Amino acid sequence: MASTETPVLSSTSMDGMLKQPQHLSPADIAVLAVYFMLIMAVGIWSMWKTKRSTVKGYFLAGKAMTWWPVGTSLFASNVGSGHFIGLAGSAAASGIGPVTYEWNGMLMVLLLGWLFLPIYIASGVTTMPEYLQKRFGGKRIQIFISVLYLFIYIFTKISVDMYAGAVFIQQALGWNIYLAVILLLVITGVYTIAGGLAAVIYTDAAQTVIMLIGALILMVFSFVEVGGWQAIFDGYSNAIPSIRVPNTTCGIPREDAFHVLRDPITSDFPWPGVLLGMSIPSIWYWCSDQVIVQRSLAAKNLLHAKGGSLLTSYLKLLPFFIMVLPGMISRILYPDEVGCADPDMCKQICGNPVGCSDIAYAKLVMGLLPSGVRGLMMAVMMAALMSSLTSIFNSSSTLFTMDLWRYMHRAASEWELMIVGRVFVLILVAVSVLWIPVVQASQGGQLFVYIQSISSYLQPPVSVVFMAGCFWTRTNEKGAFWGLMLGLLVGILRMSLDFIYPVPQCFEIDTRPAIIKHVHYLHFSIIVSLFTLAVVVCVSLATEKPTEEETSRLTWFTRFDPVKRSEANNDTVNCTIENGSHQEKDKSNGKITEQTNAGTRHAETPSKLKFALLWLCGMEQDSGEQPPPPSPEAIVCSLEEEPCLRHVVNANLIVCLSLGVFLFAYWA
Repeated sequence: MASTETPVLSSTSMDGMLKQPQHLSPADIAVLAVYFMLIMAVGIWSMWKTKRSTVKGYFLAGKAMTWWPVGTSLFASNVGSGHFIGLAGSAAASGIGPVTYEWNGMLMVLLLGWLFLPIYIASGVTTMPEYLQKRFGGKRIQIFISVLYLFIYIFTKISVDMYAGAVFIQQALGWNIYLAVILLLVITGVYTIAGGLAAVIYTDAAQTVIMLIGALILMVFSFVEVGGWQAIFDGYSNAIPSIRVPNTTCGIPREDAFHVLRDPITSDFPWPGVLLGMSIPSIWYWCSDQVIVQRSLAAKNLLHAKGGSLLTSYLKLLPFFIMVLPGMISRILYPDEVGCADPDMCKQICGNPVGCSDIAYAKLVMGLLPSGVRGLMMAVMMAALMSSLTSIFNSSSTLFTMDLWRYMHRAASEWELMIVGRVFVLILVAVSVLWIPVVQASQGGQLFVYIQSISSYLQPPVSVVFMAGCFWTRTNEKGAFWGLMLGLLVGILRMSLDFIYPVPQCFEIDTRPAIIKHVHYLHFSIIVSLFTLAVVVCVSLATEKPTEEETSRLTWFTRFDPVKRSEANNDTVNCTIENGSHQEKDKSNGKITEQTNAGTRHAETPSKLKFALLWLCGMEQDSGEQPPPPSPEAIVCSLEEEPCLRHVVNANLIVCLSLGVFLFAYWA
């Protein structure tokens, strides 16, 4: 029976998935063309909006962003194509459990605005490794963290979004993967290199609007097709593929599919891990990841940064409706393809014998949407891919330029830093293209869960070090360094064991070692965090105590300390002048200098071609005249908040926290 049914079903499936995408209607092409023109127009407009010829202008958007572009950029940076493909795919496979990552992030981004950002702003840093260098002194932690972050960005974040984009392009468009990806990378690279963070943030705002409109439209079509809210509950438990491995649970939906807090031992989302283990890597992502924090540091003041966090928190309510539920609906509508349980069938349908749940979102797009609207959803996926890539490109460029290049070339001019930052983006684009075959070869059955497991191994030690540095003044450099080293060593060992002993398929006997079989990755996140914390505390208490000067304006308890004219390190503290312009205080001699155009030193009139190139890169030349420097007393890293607006954001904080608690309690 199986031998006769398999070719018929696979032929139907493959025909449906290949014939639809190969012919784009004129309406689809028109929508895509309008989308690309809109994004390029926003990118070009943003080049006029801010001054891109200074370090602060390029990497922090001149610290002039208001709350709404900060919030939308945070959301767009977080919700990439990997989210649409991975979150919908995991929901199709296991129910609403994966949405806990979204609701957890909804709460963690509030920690960024209210607990971590005041410390970062008071310290006047541009990058997260720079904060660790200021907090602990020395260079080894800063250099190590910079390299670790770049490694994570290049080989997990970029690769995940590239793979997810490739899945959608294959399923929905039928385009050549390399041609489509290179086109997207060229477009994103152009306005990222030319416009800096300002261009990234403003285009992210436009991308967010496009993503939400398209995703909400698909959600409506999905709900109508499946028969409404109750039909999801009734239909998901019966979404069983017609061909399964006999006498196994393969292809049968989970009984706890509509619960977010599940069995603490045997489930895929054990509730202790969801409440504790998930929060620790989430703190790294939302409160110490350069991609996220850099957008908040670009806000004009602390109130606008908090407003951005609030907007992001509200927006994080939406993935449940626009990604998770559509993923489950896709399994109901296409149980044989999305829910396939036979390895041979899965291999024929999507090329992955482990499972085809990751095609859930693309199947909805191509199966439900009419011409024109389908083009809009293609634009949505491209918007998700491009917004996350530009965020990573800009933040990686910032890390490399400000933490690595400036360390290797201490006398580097601002002109040199601007050039290096842009060239590094080009290198990232090239590496991204070369990494695509590796991603295709190493993809897992559930992309979203796979990435979260890797995060649970590598990110908790970094989270613990940041939290100890921010909230325990006794933490010193030796404690932070050895906690980070030993914690990461333990995490890497567990990650290596996961690669050596992969999770068996549903019809196979689990022969993995007990330490792998019975310790869930979310539980392991708790273990490695406690281990790292123990090392940090023990080593810090056994070695010298940091001086008051070494912790001034660098912890929660010292954030309001007065700005000192002499500092322990030889770098610069980036502070905001009360009149709104931006200056730097040289900590080696206490002098105040204005950040000026790198082109000031070139007095000659450039040719028209050179002038156009300089403008495109935001490195325009000016007359060389500088305003008189303000008095040192005018320099502050201000944490002041307007009382009335402070009450507004604090009231919204209570609302967001209440919503988060309610969601966990209602779906528990």
